[in-house]
Amino acid sequence: QVQLVESGGGLVQAGGSLRLSCAASGRAFSSLAMGWFRQAPGKEREFVGAISRSGDNTGYADSAKGRFTISKDNTKNTVYLQMNRLKPEDTADYSCAAKDSLYGSRWYRVTAAYDYWGQGTQVTVSS
Repeated sequence: QVQLVESGGGLVQAGGSLRLSCAASGRAFSSLAMGWFRQAPGKEREFVGAISRSGDNTGYADSAKGRFTISKDNTKNTVYLQMNRLKPEDTADYSCAAKDSLYGSRWYRVTAAYDYWGQGTQVTVSS
């Protein structure tokens, strides 16, 4: 089992920045590919970004490209989502997810690929 705990959410004005963290325990972090997803009220959960087990490959939703950066620190068992130039439409509950991955350089976009999920952290962007 893997336990995931997100932190770093909050209220920020449009144009501001936040850094979300997701701390993992229960499994060798270097064996996990990680992803960030979000869900706004009344909407389905959507992909934000993901990073490979090795940390050398990343992928982003179009809405996140150029503004968000995902990184993975295998020494701290933590994955980060740096969010810049935030917009009101970024308001959502953000969750991290982990996948036992055999492939060092593969990242995953779909929710069904992931084995473990955190509880989420709320991000609210005011206009």
